[in-house]
Amino acid sequence: MKYEQIIAEDKRMIVMDLQVDNFMALKNFHMNMSYPKKIVGSQLEEHLAGVPSFRYKKIVILMGGNATGKTSIGRIMMMIFNFMDKKIYNGLTDMICDKSKQASFSIDFVGNRNVLYRVEAAFMPPQGEDYQSTDINVNVRSVSIGKKDSYKTCIERLEQEKEHAQSSYIEELEKIEGLSWSFEYPSDYLGANKTIYHNYTEKNLKIMELILQTLDPAIIKVEKSDEIENTFIIRYVQFSVIVQNGEILNPKVLSSGTRSGIEVAEMLASILEDKFGFYYCDEKFSYIHSEVEKAILSLMIEGLDDNGQLFFTTHNTDILDLPLPKHSFVFLKKDIADTEQPIKCISASTLLKRSTDSVKNAVENDLFSISPNITKLYEIEAMYQG
Repeated sequence: MKYEQIIAEDKRMIVMDLQVDNFMALKNFHMNMSYPKKIVGSQLEEHLAGVPSFRYKKIVILMGGNATGKTSIGRIMMMIFNFMDKKIYNGLTDMICDKSKQASFSIDFVGNRNVLYRVEAAFMPPQGEDYQSTDINVNVRSVSIGKKDSYKTCIERLEQEKEHAQSSYIEELEKIEGLSWSFEYPSDYLGANKTIYHNYTEKNLKIMELILQTLDPAIIKVEKSDEIENTFIIRYVQFSVIVQNGEILNPKVLSSGTRSGIEVAEMLASILEDKFGFYYCDEKFSYIHSEVEKAILSLMIEGLDDNGQLFFTTHNTDILDLPLPKHSFVFLKKDIADTEQPIKCISASTLLKRSTDSVKNAVENDLFSISPNITKLYEIEAMYQG
């Protein structure tokens, strides 16, 4: 599979801070999703419902060159969420880069009933080939969020809590109540030709139909199968495409963009239905026209619940034209010469302070130093000219 979904009753999960060390290519990585003050003129209500001072980035647009960590961040977050929910650690330990060294993560997030959690975990080097539960230390702290609280005031209370006696990691994780998320990755990750569209209501299939017809006008209709359980059909004039139990049975007749559109429609329908609290959409628009990507992302943003959060990765610089706060745009930069922190994230708002500053102009002028280095490609030219 190339997705993950968990539904909680309260459907609230807002990631405020993430620190990761020694997982995949991330070392001493830190990304924060809070922001200090209300943005004048912003069209987004970016605060916890009923708690106006508890501000968070509702939309996080991750951009950067190839191999800068956009997908890795999502995969690690998904495995952290799985670890917290299912108490299974194999998915995380498989991602540890150097098993001879300690790996760790720390995550702050808002969960059910307006509770701010901090989960800190350390994975000690295993004595043998495989990790054991005794190699894992977890500490979970939490505070209730009051109506006048901010993220800062909650963190201050959280950090004043006394250290408690270390219990098993499972007992610690049992302190967390309810998690809610949805991840979508490209089809080359965790299995091809899969989708998660299992809620075949009339409204959801209409969303599917409208998106697919936008991508391929030759599509006549998308409808639920009356004969086969958990199946829908994409109808063309001369043939049909069957999607059963989340699998496209004859995927080769669909374009790459149309296949991606099926998964995009699932995520959009989930957002419009307020099905989850947290969403991570990773480069699902690589084969989709820029204007279509902008339009669908706008629908996702508009449809997000008051306490929803969307992470969205893309290479499309036209997204920078959307009327979003500057802090929504986060750029990932890879510096292989920096062995201590090879991947860093830079928020546009840290460098662009004036309301008139253009994020797109800044990117086009490489203010964030994220443009790919193409000097190696000139060596190919030199090979044939020599």
